[in-house]
Amino acid sequence: MTKEPPKTREAHIEYEKPRPLPHTKEDSRDLISSQHLQVKKSWEHPGVYCWGSNSGSVAAPDSTDSVVKTPRRIPYFDGQLIRDIKLDKEFGAAITEKGDLVQWGTGFSKENPSPTPTLKGKNLVRLEVSRDRIIALGKDGSVYSLPVAQSDQHVREKSSSSWSFWSSPSDIHYRQLKPSGLGWGESVKDISGGLEHVLLLTSSGRVFSAASSTSDFPSKGQLGIPGLTWATRPQGPYDQPHEILTLKGFKISQIAAGDYHSLALEQDGRVFVFGDNTSGQLGFEVEKEIPFVDGPIPLPFSKLYRGTHEKPRVTSIAAGGANSFFTVDAARIARPNDEHGIRDVGHITSDVWGCGSGIWGTIGNGRWTHVSLGPSKIKSLSGLSEFDEKTNLVVPIRLAYMSVGSTHAAAVMKNVTNVDASDKTSDQDTNWGADVLWWGGNEYYQLGTGRRNNVATPIYIGPLDGGKGDVERGRGDEMHRLQIAPKTTVRLGEGGKGRKATVEQRVECGRFVTAVYSAP
Repeated sequence: MTKEPPKTREAHIEYEKPRPLPHTKEDSRDLISSQHLQVKKSWEHPGVYCWGSNSGSVAAPDSTDSVVKTPRRIPYFDGQLIRDIKLDKEFGAAITEKGDLVQWGTGFSKENPSPTPTLKGKNLVRLEVSRDRIIALGKDGSVYSLPVAQSDQHVREKSSSSWSFWSSPSDIHYRQLKPSGLGWGESVKDISGGLEHVLLLTSSGRVFSAASSTSDFPSKGQLGIPGLTWATRPQGPYDQPHEILTLKGFKISQIAAGDYHSLALEQDGRVFVFGDNTSGQLGFEVEKEIPFVDGPIPLPFSKLYRGTHEKPRVTSIAAGGANSFFTVDAARIARPNDEHGIRDVGHITSDVWGCGSGIWGTIGNGRWTHVSLGPSKIKSLSGLSEFDEKTNLVVPIRLAYMSVGSTHAAAVMKNVTNVDASDKTSDQDTNWGADVLWWGGNEYYQLGTGRRNNVATPIYIGPLDGGKGDVERGRGDEMHRLQIAPKTTVRLGEGGKGRKATVEQRVECGRFVTAVYSAP
């Protein structure tokens, strides 16, 4: 019996779908540039994208999903500009463009976790969150502390020496944190907080610290006041601010706080650290006999550049969870018999260093370690440069800022951006924004990659709309990296027909939750 020859399969040829022909300059720009499209959409549709853990109805208040794997808009904030936002696994808090507080999540209300305005009329500008309280800074320098839980916001505590700052001009009961001894015209200009403490930075460069939670009094040195405990605290409110006297005389320009540790940066580039060091988050080797430092000590960055021809100056600090990060401008200096490098004197290299817990990859140095022995350079964020067409110079690419969550982090780059494309420029002239890189823990999909694996080296992620706009314009479904729109004055809304406003996109990494939001 002879076998029949195998039947041949008919080939089906698939042709690429024709791309729509551009009708205007904007159509042409949308077709050739994913980055232009992202910037344009940020102006047309301002609001809040969120992703990560949703067990507390924070990433998606209107959804029962336990996690949100990729960026998703929170409908309540559509069309709104947000001054600041902070995210915990169980609750979220944001400041509206008018300076009012909005809260949501099951930690706020199990019965109604949807976004709800709470503290109004205080013209708030900055937020921090502890375990169970929100610390908010007003534009006039007033600092407010109120419970996270809605049920506690309407219950007046009994008057006592520990609770003597309760006020009730409205239905929301809050406390005011008032540093004593401020000078004429001196006010609080910034705040940064951990799970149990908050740092207050004044316009004169002084730093105060205070307890910020009702569950536990800070006990790991993060207040920066040697010997201060619950038992030794002075009379008066338990959360009264204390000036960190060790820093008196230094002009502090930046503050940063992790869960149980604190950083302070002097205007001349000197860094002071204090608090918990069990993961090496203070920047020096862990000592079992000394788990924390209860007073500020300087971190000698010059040691990291010993033997090089560079002089370091710390330009910014960031902290979160059990991690700390430092950006450094390293300037080339002349040394004896340095004939070959004399032409490079003054050249600036921008470096980024991280320390602390690396078990989730949060240091960003490509390694997985429980503790660090000292600051480690994040190579993929260091030594970067680009050509600036406006100045015809090669310039270092610095970080604009970092946002550090409990186990993950993001770095917004200060690369050259463009927002000048218009009807008066070529249809090849496109807008583009700032690059953002992400790394660290991803157990709740908080990195926005759509996958669950932790990442130890900074990576790019896709656009906020998942690349839908690129597919619609025939660019295929390959990943185009997320860029965020830089600050500029535009007309909001579809086609630029809405109100005129100055707006930028910002990134916020919280406790297993992440957001990108439109800020004024």
